[in-house]
Amino acid sequence: MAVDLLLGLQWGDEGKGKIVDVLTSNYNIIARFQGGPNAGHTLVFNGKKHVLHTIPSGIFHDNATNLVGNGVVIDPVIFKGELDKLEEQNVDYRKSLLISRKAHIILPTHRLLDAASEASKGKAKIGSTLKGIGPTYMDKTGRNGIRVGDLELSDWKERYRNLADKHEKMIAFYNVDIEYDLKELETEFFKAIETLKSLTFIDSEEYIYKAQKSNKTILAEGAQGSLLDIDFGTYPFVTSSNTTAAGACTGLGVAPNQIKEVFGIFKAYTTRVGSGPFPTELFDKDGATMAKVGHEFGATTGRPRRCGWLDLVALKYACQVNGVTQLMMMKADVLSGFETLKVCTEYKYKGETISHLPYNIEPENVEPVYTEFSGWAEDLTGMSEASELPKALNDYIAFLEKELETPITIVSVGPDRKQTIFRK
Repeated sequence: MAVDLLLGLQWGDEGKGKIVDVLTSNYNIIARFQGGPNAGHTLVFNGKKHVLHTIPSGIFHDNATNLVGNGVVIDPVIFKGELDKLEEQNVDYRKSLLISRKAHIILPTHRLLDAASEASKGKAKIGSTLKGIGPTYMDKTGRNGIRVGDLELSDWKERYRNLADKHEKMIAFYNVDIEYDLKELETEFFKAIETLKSLTFIDSEEYIYKAQKSNKTILAEGAQGSLLDIDFGTYPFVTSSNTTAAGACTGLGVAPNQIKEVFGIFKAYTTRVGSGPFPTELFDKDGATMAKVGHEFGATTGRPRRCGWLDLVALKYACQVNGVTQLMMMKADVLSGFETLKVCTEYKYKGETISHLPYNIEPENVEPVYTEFSGWAEDLTGMSEASELPKALNDYIAFLEKELETPITIVSVGPDRKQTIFRK
Protein backbone atom coordinates (compact mmCIF):
# COMPACT_ATOMS: atom_id res chain seq x y z
CA MET A 1 0.00 0.00 0.00
CA ALA A 2 1.39 3.41 -0.99
CA VAL A 3 1.92 6.20 1.54
CA ASP A 4 -0.09 9.42 1.38
CA LEU A 5 1.57 12.64 2.45
CA LEU A 6 0.22 15.81 4.02
CA LEU A 7 2.30 18.99 4.28
CA GLY A 8 2.11 22.77 4.46
CA LEU A 9 2.68 24.93 1.40
CA GLN A 10 3.43 28.29 3.02
CA TRP A 11 5.52 29.44 6.00
CA GLY A 12 3.86 27.00 8.40
CA ASP A 13 0.75 27.48 10.53
CA GLU A 14 -1.49 26.40 7.65
CA GLY A 15 -3.73 24.13 9.72
CA LYS A 16 -2.13 20.74 9.09
CA GLY A 17 -3.07 19.35 12.50
CA LYS A 18 -6.77 19.89 11.91
CA ILE A 19 -6.74 18.16 8.53
CA VAL A 20 -4.71 15.21 9.82
CA ASP A 21 -7.27 14.85 12.60
CA VAL A 22 -10.11 15.01 10.04
CA LEU A 23 -8.49 12.44 7.75
CA THR A 24 -7.21 10.02 10.42
CA SER A 25 -10.31 7.81 10.24
CA ASN A 26 -9.13 6.84 6.72
CA TYR A 27 -5.70 5.63 7.90
CA ASN A 28 -4.19 2.93 10.09
CA ILE A 29 -0.95 4.80 10.77
CA ILE A 30 -0.13 8.52 11.15
CA ALA A 31 3.62 9.19 10.94
CA ARG A 32 5.45 12.45 11.66
CA PHE A 33 8.52 12.69 9.44
CA GLN A 34 10.49 15.81 10.42
CA GLY A 35 10.72 18.83 12.70
CA GLY A 36 10.22 18.78 16.44
CA PRO A 37 8.65 20.86 19.19
CA ASN A 38 8.98 23.97 17.01
CA ALA A 39 5.77 22.66 15.42
CA GLY A 40 2.38 23.54 16.87
CA HIS A 41 -0.49 21.52 15.42
CA THR A 42 -3.82 22.79 16.75
CA LEU A 43 -6.90 20.55 16.88
CA VAL A 44 -10.36 21.64 18.01
CA PHE A 45 -13.19 19.23 18.76
CA ASN A 46 -15.92 18.79 21.37
CA GLY A 47 -15.45 22.42 22.32
CA LYS A 48 -11.82 21.96 23.36
CA LYS A 49 -8.55 23.13 21.85
CA HIS A 50 -5.57 20.77 21.76
CA VAL A 51 -2.03 21.70 20.71
CA LEU A 52 0.49 19.02 19.73
CA HIS A 53 4.17 19.71 19.14
CA THR A 54 5.84 16.35 18.48
CA ILE A 55 3.12 13.73 18.79
CA PRO A 56 1.28 12.97 15.51
CA SER A 57 -2.15 14.55 15.13
CA GLY A 58 -3.97 11.21 14.97
CA ILE A 59 -3.39 10.51 18.66
CA PHE A 60 -7.00 11.27 19.64
CA HIS A 61 -8.35 8.47 17.44
CA ASP A 62 -8.52 5.04 19.10
CA ASN A 63 -7.93 3.04 15.94
CA ALA A 64 -4.81 4.83 14.64
CA THR A 65 -1.18 4.02 15.38
CA ASN A 66 0.95 7.16 15.74
CA LEU A 67 4.62 7.02 14.80
CA VAL A 68 7.32 9.61 15.53
CA GLY A 69 9.72 9.00 12.64
CA ASN A 70 13.50 9.07 12.38
CA GLY A 71 13.51 12.56 10.84
CA VAL A 72 11.95 14.09 13.95
CA VAL A 73 13.96 15.61 16.82
CA ILE A 74 12.50 15.03 20.29
CA ASP A 75 12.76 17.19 23.39
CA PRO A 76 11.96 14.71 26.19
CA VAL A 77 10.76 17.47 28.54
CA ILE A 78 8.27 18.93 26.06
CA PHE A 79 7.31 15.42 24.96
CA LYS A 80 6.54 14.44 28.56
CA GLY A 81 4.40 17.58 28.89
CA GLU A 82 2.36 16.47 25.88
CA LEU A 83 1.96 13.00 27.33
CA ASP A 84 0.84 14.42 30.68
CA LYS A 85 -1.89 16.42 28.95
CA LEU A 86 -3.03 13.31 27.06
CA GLU A 87 -3.26 11.41 30.35
CA GLU A 88 -5.42 14.18 31.79
CA GLN A 89 -7.83 13.55 28.90
CA ASN A 90 -7.72 9.77 29.39
CA VAL A 91 -5.98 9.14 26.07
CA ASP A 92 -4.33 5.71 26.16
CA TYR A 93 -1.24 6.71 24.21
CA ARG A 94 0.89 3.75 25.30
CA LYS A 95 -0.95 1.36 23.00
CA SER A 96 -0.85 3.66 19.98
CA LEU A 97 2.38 5.69 20.13
CA LEU A 98 5.64 4.40 18.64
CA ILE A 99 9.05 6.11 18.54
CA SER A 100 11.76 5.53 15.94
CA ARG A 101 15.09 4.52 17.43
CA LYS A 102 16.79 6.73 14.85
CA ALA A 103 15.05 9.95 15.97
CA HIS A 104 17.49 12.42 17.55
CA ILE A 105 17.15 13.81 21.08
CA ILE A 106 17.24 17.50 21.97
CA LEU A 107 19.43 18.05 25.03
CA PRO A 108 19.05 20.98 27.46
CA THR A 109 22.33 22.35 26.09
CA HIS A 110 20.91 22.31 22.55
CA ARG A 111 18.32 24.85 23.69
CA LEU A 112 20.98 26.94 25.41
CA LEU A 113 23.10 26.85 22.25
CA ASP A 114 20.11 27.98 20.23
CA ALA A 115 19.57 30.96 22.54
CA ALA A 116 23.27 31.88 22.53
CA SER A 117 23.49 31.68 18.74
CA GLU A 118 20.37 33.80 18.21
CA ALA A 119 21.50 36.41 20.76
CA SER A 120 24.88 36.70 19.05
CA LYS A 121 23.23 37.62 15.72
CA GLY A 122 21.67 40.84 17.03
CA LYS A 123 19.53 42.45 14.33
CA ALA A 124 20.41 39.66 11.91
CA LYS A 125 18.56 37.03 13.97
CA ILE A 126 16.49 34.55 11.98
CA GLY A 127 13.55 34.31 14.37
CA SER A 128 14.36 30.91 15.89
CA THR A 129 11.77 29.34 18.18
CA LEU A 130 14.69 28.70 20.59
CA LYS A 131 13.64 25.06 20.99
CA GLY A 132 17.10 23.70 20.17
CA ILE A 133 16.00 22.39 16.79
CA GLY A 134 18.87 23.84 14.72
CA PRO A 135 21.70 22.74 17.05
CA THR A 136 20.21 19.23 17.26
CA TYR A 137 20.09 18.86 13.48
CA MET A 138 23.64 20.27 13.34
CA ASP A 139 24.79 17.52 15.69
CA LYS A 140 22.90 15.02 13.55
CA THR A 141 24.70 16.04 10.35
CA GLY A 142 27.95 16.46 12.28
CA ARG A 143 27.59 12.86 13.49
CA ASN A 144 27.66 13.85 17.14
CA GLY A 145 23.99 13.43 18.04
CA ILE A 146 22.29 11.20 20.57
CA ARG A 147 19.44 9.12 19.22
CA VAL A 148 16.49 7.44 20.92
CA GLY A 149 18.09 4.05 20.36
CA ASP A 150 21.13 5.16 22.36
CA LEU A 151 18.94 5.21 25.46
CA GLU A 152 18.96 1.42 25.31
CA LEU A 153 22.78 1.32 25.55
CA SER A 154 24.68 0.98 28.84
CA ASP A 155 26.93 4.00 28.14
CA TRP A 156 24.32 6.49 27.00
CA LYS A 157 24.82 8.79 30.00
CA GLU A 158 28.54 8.95 29.24
CA ARG A 159 27.69 9.90 25.66
CA TYR A 160 25.34 12.55 27.03
CA ARG A 161 27.99 14.01 29.32
CA ASN A 162 30.58 14.25 26.55
CA LEU A 163 28.20 16.07 24.23
CA ALA A 164 26.83 18.39 26.93
CA ASP A 165 30.38 19.36 27.97
CA LYS A 166 31.19 20.14 24.35
CA HIS A 167 28.08 22.31 24.10
CA GLU A 168 29.02 24.31 27.19
CA LYS A 169 32.35 25.20 25.60
CA MET A 170 30.51 26.33 22.47
CA ILE A 171 28.09 28.45 24.52
CA ALA A 172 31.06 30.19 26.17
CA PHE A 173 32.53 30.86 22.72
CA TYR A 174 29.50 32.96 21.74
CA ASN A 175 30.37 35.36 24.57
CA VAL A 176 26.77 36.43 25.23
CA ASP A 177 24.98 36.80 28.54
CA ILE A 178 23.09 33.50 28.88
CA GLU A 179 22.29 32.61 32.47
CA TYR A 180 21.38 29.00 33.23
CA ASP A 181 21.54 26.27 35.85
CA LEU A 182 22.40 23.12 33.92
CA LYS A 183 22.00 20.82 36.93
CA GLU A 184 18.44 22.03 37.38
CA LEU A 185 17.73 21.58 33.67
CA GLU A 186 19.26 18.11 33.75
CA THR A 187 17.09 17.01 36.68
CA GLU A 188 13.98 17.72 34.62
CA PHE A 189 15.59 16.23 31.49
CA PHE A 190 16.55 12.89 33.05
CA LYS A 191 13.12 12.53 34.64
CA ALA A 192 11.56 13.04 31.20
CA ILE A 193 13.99 10.53 29.70
CA GLU A 194 12.59 7.85 32.02
CA THR A 195 9.10 8.64 30.72
CA LEU A 196 10.35 8.42 27.14
CA LYS A 197 11.99 5.05 27.86
CA SER A 198 8.64 3.68 29.02
CA LEU A 199 7.31 3.98 25.46
CA THR A 200 7.79 1.53 22.59
CA PHE A 201 10.91 2.11 20.47
CA ILE A 202 10.94 0.56 17.01
CA ASP A 203 13.04 0.28 13.86
CA SER A 204 10.56 2.48 12.05
CA GLU A 205 11.66 1.94 8.47
CA GLU A 206 11.16 -1.82 8.88
CA TYR A 207 7.84 -1.24 10.64
CA ILE A 208 6.55 0.94 7.81
CA TYR A 209 7.80 -1.50 5.16
CA LYS A 210 5.93 -4.37 6.81
CA ALA A 211 2.84 -2.19 7.26
CA GLN A 212 2.86 -1.43 3.54
CA LYS A 213 3.23 -5.12 2.71
CA SER A 214 0.22 -5.77 4.95
CA ASN A 215 -1.84 -3.18 3.06
CA LYS A 216 -2.02 -0.82 6.03
CA THR A 217 -2.96 2.74 5.11
CA ILE A 218 -0.33 5.33 6.10
CA LEU A 219 -0.47 9.12 6.23
CA ALA A 220 2.84 10.97 6.60
CA GLU A 221 2.40 14.22 8.54
CA GLY A 222 4.74 17.14 7.92
CA ALA A 223 5.55 20.08 10.18
CA GLN A 224 6.25 23.74 9.39
CA GLY A 225 5.79 24.66 5.70
CA SER A 226 7.46 24.28 2.32
CA LEU A 227 8.74 27.87 2.29
CA LEU A 228 10.69 27.02 5.46
CA ASP A 229 12.47 24.04 3.87
CA ILE A 230 16.22 24.11 4.49
CA ASP A 231 16.91 23.73 0.75
CA PHE A 232 13.88 25.25 -0.98
CA GLY A 233 12.70 27.83 1.55
CA THR A 234 13.57 31.50 2.00
CA TYR A 235 17.07 30.76 3.26
CA PRO A 236 18.49 31.62 5.79
CA PHE A 237 15.10 32.37 7.36
CA VAL A 238 14.12 28.70 7.33
CA THR A 239 13.91 25.70 9.64
CA SER A 240 16.61 23.04 9.88
CA SER A 241 14.85 20.15 8.14
CA ASN A 242 13.35 19.24 4.78
CA THR A 243 9.69 20.16 5.08
CA THR A 244 8.89 19.25 1.46
CA ALA A 245 7.75 15.88 0.08
CA ALA A 246 11.32 14.59 -0.21
CA GLY A 247 11.64 14.92 3.57
CA ALA A 248 8.98 12.27 4.05
CA CYS A 249 11.18 9.75 2.24
CA THR A 250 14.27 10.44 4.33
CA GLY A 251 12.29 11.09 7.51
CA LEU A 252 10.48 7.75 7.43
CA GLY A 253 12.52 5.51 5.16
CA VAL A 254 9.87 5.43 2.45
CA ALA A 255 10.97 5.02 -1.18
CA PRO A 256 9.97 7.90 -3.51
CA ASN A 257 7.92 5.62 -5.72
CA GLN A 258 5.81 4.65 -2.69
CA ILE A 259 4.32 8.14 -2.27
CA LYS A 260 0.80 8.33 -3.71
CA GLU A 261 -1.38 11.31 -2.80
CA VAL A 262 0.31 14.56 -1.75
CA PHE A 263 -2.12 16.75 0.17
CA GLY A 264 -1.03 20.39 0.18
CA ILE A 265 -2.46 22.65 2.91
CA PHE A 266 -2.63 26.43 2.48
CA LYS A 267 -4.46 29.37 4.00
CA ALA A 268 -6.79 31.50 1.88
CA TYR A 269 -4.31 34.28 2.69
CA THR A 270 -0.69 34.18 3.85
CA THR A 271 0.99 34.40 7.25
CA ARG A 272 4.52 34.21 8.58
CA VAL A 273 6.04 34.09 12.08
CA GLY A 274 9.46 35.55 12.78
CA SER A 275 11.95 37.18 10.44
CA GLY A 276 12.35 36.80 6.70
CA PRO A 277 10.99 38.21 3.43
CA PHE A 278 7.23 38.28 2.86
CA PRO A 279 6.27 40.01 -0.44
CA THR A 280 2.51 40.27 0.20
CA GLU A 281 2.73 41.34 3.85
CA LEU A 282 0.15 43.96 4.85
CA PHE A 283 0.75 46.81 7.26
CA ASP A 284 -2.75 48.31 6.99
CA LYS A 285 -6.20 47.65 8.44
CA ASP A 286 -6.71 44.63 6.15
CA GLY A 287 -3.67 42.90 7.65
CA ALA A 288 -4.80 43.83 11.14
CA THR A 289 -8.27 42.41 10.43
CA MET A 290 -6.81 39.12 9.19
CA ALA A 291 -4.71 38.84 12.34
CA LYS A 292 -7.60 39.62 14.66
CA VAL A 293 -10.28 37.48 13.01
CA GLY A 294 -7.88 34.63 12.31
CA HIS A 295 -6.41 34.66 15.84
CA GLU A 296 -2.99 34.72 14.24
CA PHE A 297 -0.64 33.86 17.05
CA GLY A 298 1.93 31.06 16.90
CA ALA A 299 0.74 27.82 18.55
CA THR A 300 4.28 27.13 19.80
CA THR A 301 5.73 30.58 20.51
CA GLY A 302 2.62 32.72 20.98
CA ARG A 303 4.23 35.31 18.72
CA PRO A 304 1.88 37.35 16.50
CA ARG A 305 1.89 36.21 12.90
CA ARG A 306 2.50 38.64 10.06
CA CYS A 307 -0.42 38.62 7.61
CA GLY A 308 -0.84 39.34 3.91
CA TRP A 309 -2.71 38.47 0.73
CA LEU A 310 -2.37 35.06 -0.88
CA ASP A 311 0.92 34.73 -2.76
CA LEU A 312 0.16 32.56 -5.78
CA VAL A 313 3.73 32.75 -7.08
CA ALA A 314 5.04 31.13 -3.90
CA LEU A 315 2.12 28.71 -3.78
CA LYS A 316 2.74 27.48 -7.35
CA TYR A 317 6.38 26.95 -6.44
CA ALA A 318 5.43 24.88 -3.40
CA CYS A 319 3.03 22.77 -5.45
CA GLN A 320 5.77 22.10 -7.99
CA VAL A 321 8.52 21.03 -5.61
CA ASN A 322 6.11 18.78 -3.70
CA GLY A 323 4.16 17.25 -6.58
CA VAL A 324 0.87 18.19 -4.89
CA THR A 325 -2.12 16.15 -6.07
CA GLN A 326 -4.85 17.70 -3.88
CA LEU A 327 -5.15 21.11 -2.26
CA MET A 328 -6.91 21.98 0.98
CA MET A 329 -7.72 25.62 1.68
CA MET A 330 -7.87 26.74 5.30
CA LYS A 331 -9.42 29.74 7.03
CA ALA A 332 -11.70 30.79 4.19
CA ASP A 333 -14.01 32.10 6.92
CA VAL A 334 -11.43 34.72 7.96
CA LEU A 335 -11.85 36.53 4.63
CA SER A 336 -15.61 37.00 5.08
CA GLY A 337 -16.42 40.72 5.14
CA PHE A 338 -13.64 41.96 2.85
CA GLU A 339 -15.19 43.90 -0.03
CA THR A 340 -12.19 43.22 -2.24
CA LEU A 341 -9.64 40.43 -2.12
CA LYS A 342 -6.23 40.42 -3.74
CA VAL A 343 -4.04 37.60 -5.00
CA CYS A 344 -0.42 38.08 -5.99
CA THR A 345 -0.11 36.45 -9.42
CA GLU A 346 3.29 37.81 -10.52
CA TYR A 347 6.35 39.65 -9.21
CA LYS A 348 8.10 42.68 -10.58
CA TYR A 349 11.66 41.50 -10.14
CA LYS A 350 14.71 43.54 -11.12
CA GLY A 351 12.92 45.30 -13.94
CA GLU A 352 11.09 42.21 -15.21
CA THR A 353 7.67 40.72 -14.58
CA ILE A 354 8.05 37.08 -13.57
CA SER A 355 5.67 34.33 -12.43
CA HIS A 356 8.17 32.03 -10.70
CA LEU A 357 9.81 32.28 -7.28
CA PRO A 358 13.30 33.76 -7.76
CA TYR A 359 16.43 33.17 -5.70
CA ASN A 360 15.90 36.32 -3.64
CA ILE A 361 12.52 37.78 -2.65
CA GLU A 362 13.78 40.51 -0.36
CA PRO A 363 11.66 43.71 -0.56
CA GLU A 364 14.31 45.63 -2.52
CA ASN A 365 14.06 43.06 -5.32
CA VAL A 366 10.40 42.06 -5.39
CA GLU A 367 7.14 43.95 -5.82
CA PRO A 368 3.92 41.89 -5.93
CA VAL A 369 1.50 42.26 -8.87
CA TYR A 370 -2.08 41.72 -7.74
CA THR A 371 -5.32 40.45 -9.30
CA GLU A 372 -8.44 41.65 -7.50
CA PHE A 373 -11.57 39.68 -6.68
CA SER A 374 -14.94 40.52 -5.18
CA GLY A 375 -15.21 39.47 -1.57
CA TRP A 376 -18.14 37.88 0.25
CA ALA A 377 -20.07 39.00 3.31
CA GLU A 378 -21.59 35.66 4.35
CA ASP A 379 -20.55 33.97 7.60
CA LEU A 380 -19.12 30.62 6.51
CA THR A 381 -18.64 29.08 9.95
CA GLY A 382 -22.06 27.39 10.05
CA MET A 383 -21.89 25.95 6.53
CA SER A 384 -21.41 22.23 6.02
CA GLU A 385 -21.97 21.65 2.29
CA ALA A 386 -20.12 22.95 -0.77
CA SER A 387 -23.45 24.04 -2.25
CA GLU A 388 -23.82 26.60 0.56
CA LEU A 389 -20.62 28.50 -0.28
CA PRO A 390 -21.15 32.00 -1.73
CA LYS A 391 -20.53 32.58 -5.43
CA ALA A 392 -17.64 34.97 -4.78
CA LEU A 393 -15.82 32.29 -2.79
CA ASN A 394 -16.46 29.69 -5.48
CA ASP A 395 -15.06 32.11 -8.06
CA TYR A 396 -11.98 32.58 -5.87
CA ILE A 397 -11.55 28.82 -5.57
CA ALA A 398 -12.06 28.26 -9.30
CA PHE A 399 -9.37 30.81 -10.14
CA LEU A 400 -6.88 29.18 -7.79
CA GLU A 401 -7.63 25.70 -9.13
CA LYS A 402 -7.07 26.89 -12.70
CA GLU A 403 -3.80 28.67 -11.90
CA LEU A 404 -2.44 25.85 -9.74
CA GLU A 405 -3.76 23.08 -12.01
CA THR A 406 -4.74 21.14 -8.90
CA PRO A 407 -8.18 20.51 -7.34
CA ILE A 408 -9.11 22.07 -4.01
CA THR A 409 -10.86 19.15 -2.31
CA ILE A 410 -11.34 20.58 1.18
CA VAL A 411 -12.33 24.07 2.35
CA SER A 412 -12.06 24.77 6.07
CA VAL A 413 -14.58 27.27 7.46
CA GLY A 414 -13.62 27.22 11.14
CA PRO A 415 -11.22 25.62 13.64
CA ASP A 416 -13.43 22.71 14.70
CA ARG A 417 -13.04 19.36 12.92
CA LYS A 418 -16.76 19.59 12.00
CA GLN A 419 -16.20 22.91 10.19
CA THR A 420 -14.75 21.15 7.17
CA ILE A 421 -16.34 21.14 3.71
CA PHE A 422 -15.45 18.35 1.27
CA ARG A 423 -15.61 19.26 -2.43
CA LYS A 424 -15.78 16.69 -5.22
